[in-house]
Amino acid sequence: MPNRDDAWNLLCEYTQSESLRKHALAVEVCVRAYARKLGGDEETWAVAGLLHDFDYERWPNAEHHPMQEHPYAGSLILRDRGFPEEIITAILSHANYSGVPRVSPLDKVLFACDELAGFLTACALIKPSKSIHEVETASVKKKLKDKAFARGVSREDVYKGAEELSVPLDEHISFCIEAMRSVAKELGLSGLASAAP
Repeated sequence: MPNRDDAWNLLCEYTQSESLRKHALAVEVCVRAYARKLGGDEETWAVAGLLHDFDYERWPNAEHHPMQEHPYAGSLILRDRGFPEEIITAILSHANYSGVPRVSPLDKVLFACDELAGFLTACALIKPSKSIHEVETASVKKKLKDKAFARGVSREDVYKGAEELSVPLDEHISFCIEAMRSVAKELGLSGLASAAP
């Protein structure tokens, strides 16, 4: 099986946007943390998180076609490069329009972490310090109700993700905040030096 370095190289080959790469890292760390919690294979789960959107920049799929563009185009590349079906299925199933049902714990975790990681990043970036360390669960829940904030994030998917995991939303948010704090520097969310007293 290709390893994490192979996955990172593949991501960088197809994704030039720094913000999309950071999103991949955020989802990876949340999914990896859930692998530890739920007894999943950490490396397999982490690679699924890292690569879930690797083809998105090239094939964004505005039409939400199940057999074209993201994530279908990526699934063909992953299969060609020897990635396991477990990862490919999870990546396909994170797009509701793919027609691939979420069955395994990895499928459900990847879906649950994707939109939330993006939302938590947005919550951190509006802080004066731009730090994930200042993001609190209660304020995240409040921001979820503000439809004008981070409007590209599907609230429905955030709620549905926690529901499919059978985890209370507060607990899911707190868990992902903690996971993202562990790689805050890599995500560019460790806080601005200029914001320190």
